[in-house]
Amino acid sequence: MKYFLIFSLFLTTSAQGFDRITGLPFASRSEVIGQHGMVATSHPLATQTAIDILKDGGNAIDAAIAANALLGLVEPTGCGVGGDLFAIIWDAKTKQLYGLNASGPSPRNSSIEFMKSKGITQIPRYGPHPVTVPGAVAGWSAMHKKFGKKEFHSLFESAIYYAVNGFPVTELIAYYLEGSVENFHNFPNFKSVWMPNGKIPGKGDIFRNPHLANTYQSIANSYGESFYKGEIAEEIVKSLKKQGGAMQMSDLINYAPEWVEPVSTNYRGFDVWELPPNGQGIAALQILNILENFDISSMNLDSTEYIHLFTEAKKLAFEDRAKFYADPEFAEIPLERLISKQYARERSKLINFEQAADSFEAGNLENGDTIYLTVADKDGNMVSLIQSNYWGMGSGMVPNNVGFMLQDRGMMFSLDPEHNNSLIGGKRPFHTIIPAFVTHDGDPFISFGVMGGAMQPQGHAQIIINLVDFGMNLQEAGDAPRIRHSGSSQPTGEVMTKGGYLSLESGFSQKTRNGLETLGHKIHDEIGGFGGYQAIMQKNGLYFGASESRKDGQASGY
Repeated sequence: MKYFLIFSLFLTTSAQGFDRITGLPFASRSEVIGQHGMVATSHPLATQTAIDILKDGGNAIDAAIAANALLGLVEPTGCGVGGDLFAIIWDAKTKQLYGLNASGPSPRNSSIEFMKSKGITQIPRYGPHPVTVPGAVAGWSAMHKKFGKKEFHSLFESAIYYAVNGFPVTELIAYYLEGSVENFHNFPNFKSVWMPNGKIPGKGDIFRNPHLANTYQSIANSYGESFYKGEIAEEIVKSLKKQGGAMQMSDLINYAPEWVEPVSTNYRGFDVWELPPNGQGIAALQILNILENFDISSMNLDSTEYIHLFTEAKKLAFEDRAKFYADPEFAEIPLERLISKQYARERSKLINFEQAADSFEAGNLENGDTIYLTVADKDGNMVSLIQSNYWGMGSGMVPNNVGFMLQDRGMMFSLDPEHNNSLIGGKRPFHTIIPAFVTHDGDPFISFGVMGGAMQPQGHAQIIINLVDFGMNLQEAGDAPRIRHSGSSQPTGEVMTKGGYLSLESGFSQKTRNGLETLGHKIHDEIGGFGGYQAIMQKNGLYFGASESRKDGQASGY
C-alpha cells in the first residue's frame, strides 16, 4: 500500500515519463543486478574496462583506477591526470571505510602578495595562476599500494589502447568539447591535442590522443613517479613557468595524498558518510541533519512545502560552507559542532515556512566539471571515487607532449587574508568534489556520488531523501527531477544578500513553481547543471547498479 501511495503521488508530477510498466514514471530504466561485481561510470567504455578488470581477477580498487584512467581519455571535459581525486573505500577484509584525499596544494611560492604583484584581485579561471598540484596520479598509486591486487602497469592497458587506436566520441562529450573551443583555442597545445585536424571532434568521430598514451605508459612503468619526479613533472613546471606561474619541481616532488577518516551522520537509521574538509561533503550531512527535524515522508517531491524546506536547509548549510570549510592544516574547523544533531536543531528553527530567506548568517562557533564512478567486486570491496579538473575542462594549461590539461582548482582560494580559505603557499584550496557512502547497521549499503560543483552536496542529500523518505529504488532516486539552488555565499568571499535563485528540472508542476514564487523564491529555468549520478547498492547478497540518465554512462554487472 505504501508503495502504491508513493507511486500515485508521482503520476501527476513528471513531464518526462518513459511509459514503463514497472516503477515510477520518470525512471529511465530498471536497476542493473549482478551477483559477482558491479560498475557504474559516466562512460560505457570505462564501465566495460572496469568489468574486464574484475573478470580478470582484479578487485574493485584496480577496476576503479583503470576506469578513471580511461575516463581521462574519453571524458577530458570532466577529468584527467591534471586534476585531483577523492575516494571512499570499503575494505571487505577489515570491514572498514577508508577515505583518501588526493587534492593538491597551491605552489609554495604562491601567495596573496604574489597575486597582487601580478595585478590580480580575484584568482582567474584560466591560465597558470589557478593551477594547483595535480593529485590524481598519486591518488591512484596510494590506492593501489594499500589495496590493489593486479600489477599496477596492467591497469592502463585499456586506456593506452584507446588512446592509440581511437574511440568514438559520445554525444554529451562532443557537446562539452565544442563549448571548450572558445575558451581554450588560443592556449598553447590545445589545438594540437583536441583539434588535430583543425576542428574539435563531434559525436561519433574517432578521436586519438597519442601524447596521453605516452603519458599513461610512463605513469604505468614508473608507478606514477614520472608524473612528480620525471619527464612529465619537468614539462608541467616548464609550461607553467613560461606563462608566469609559480609552480616549482619541489611542489610536485614533495606532494603526497592523505588517508583521512570519513565522517558521518545518521539519517533515519542510515549512516551517510562523507570526507571532511577541505572538501564540501559535510554540507550534505548538515542539510540532512536539518531536514531530519521535519516529516519529509508526509510531503510530496513535487510540492512547494518540500522544495522550500530543502532550499532553506541548503542555504543554511552553505553559509557555514562559505565561512568554515578549508584546509584543516591551516584553519580551525568546528567539524563536530557543524555536523551535530543539536546544531542542526538550532539552525532548523531559522527556517520560515512562509517566506524564502534573502540571507542567513553562518553559525557561531559553483559549477564544476567532474566524473564520478563506483565499483564493487566479488569479495565485497567497494569504491566510491570522484575526480575532476574543476571548471570547464581546467586551466587551459596543456604542457608540451603530455596530452592532458592542468586543473584550475586554485581559483577557489579567497584573496582575503582573514578568510579560512585564504591563499597560502602549500595550502589546499576549498574543494567541491565529494564521494559518498552509506552503511546500515555497520554493513556496506550504497556507494554513490552526484558530480557537478556546488550541486554535489545538494544532490547527495536529494538521493538519500529519495531513497529513505520517498521510498524510491536506486535508479529512480537518480532519475527523479532535481532541485538546484544557486547564489549562496561562497568560500571565495561572495556573500548572499538577495536569496539566490532556484532551478527546477522538468518534472515539477507549474502549480509548485507558482507556490515557490509566492514564497519569494526566484525561479530560473535552465538545462543541465543538475549533476551526474552513479550508484551501487549491496543487498541480499546481490549488487544493484544505477547510472545517470543525464550522462552518457552505463551501469553493468556480472
